[in-house]
Amino acid sequence: MHEILVTGGAGFIGSHFVRRILRRDDVSRVTVLDALTYAGHTENLGTAFLDARLTFVQGSILDGRLVDELMARHTAVVHFAAESHVDRSLTTADTFLTTNVLGTQTLAASAGRNGIEKFVHASTDEVYGSLRDGSASEDDLVRPSVPYAASKAASDLVALSHFQTYGLPVCVTRSSNNYGPHQFPEKIIPLFTTRLLRGEKVTLHGQGQHVRNWLHVEDNCEGVELVLREGQPGEIYNLGGGTDLTGRDLTAKLLALCGKDWDWVTYIPDRQANDLRYSMLWDKIAALGFRPTRDLDEGLADTVDWYRRNPDRWAPLTRNPYAAHAPHALVAAGVEARVR
Repeated sequence: MHEILVTGGAGFIGSHFVRRILRRDDVSRVTVLDALTYAGHTENLGTAFLDARLTFVQGSILDGRLVDELMARHTAVVHFAAESHVDRSLTTADTFLTTNVLGTQTLAASAGRNGIEKFVHASTDEVYGSLRDGSASEDDLVRPSVPYAASKAASDLVALSHFQTYGLPVCVTRSSNNYGPHQFPEKIIPLFTTRLLRGEKVTLHGQGQHVRNWLHVEDNCEGVELVLREGQPGEIYNLGGGTDLTGRDLTAKLLALCGKDWDWVTYIPDRQANDLRYSMLWDKIAALGFRPTRDLDEGLADTVDWYRRNPDRWAPLTRNPYAAHAPHALVAAGVEARVR
């Protein structure tokens, strides 16, 4: 685990993980492979570019030749790269299936050819589908409801098949909803926050009764690192333990943090598919020592404060999410030798 390839490392969760892993003395190389689609930006990596151990490569996980070239120089892979927004998957399911399923196959096959010592595949609690009661364990069947969740469930099975068939040391993590700074403003917390900060109304699906478990991104990354170091190949690890909230309760917290009231909320019809409740058991990762430590109210306050202090990071994205993004200032300032 001294030389780590991180796919999707310029995205929300991936960039938090990269900054975390670079704090470890036993890591000698970290390479980020990211296609820099609309949700990935080099700015998310921040001062990580000052670390000589970091190399950034812009490219696709579907590019087998590039993946092979990079894989040969690493001992471990942490695979975050994915299309991840439910609403987008309802209209562009083919893109989700191509990136999430075939991309995972490309990476896993290359990892096997190159003798990778650990392959961690990051997934989601959404693969279990909606639960009326109880909580899903890692042994439960997957019952995805929407194309995004289906593509992640399929990619989980692809990754695990490489353990069963070829002995690739794969672990799968399934986390609940992540939140924190730097998240692209399409998911509910950054979307509602940025709209309210701009003085715009927010829209709540149905009556806001959908239940989600909220886990701070730093807690999730702690769990992913723990699985990277101590997870047993062939195993799935649920990363939960955050706070359960209905959409309405979450909205109330964001309204208060942004100094707004319920006049700023418009109710709209629910999606054609919107799971009512997600819930997971996370005893297996707890047995490895995992304990979420970030308080939700403090974490939300810090998150909203980040968006309040950094409009230059998100305002251009709200105007045109597909616009090309300028390279991070540290890249332009002289670390091009480690960027290609």
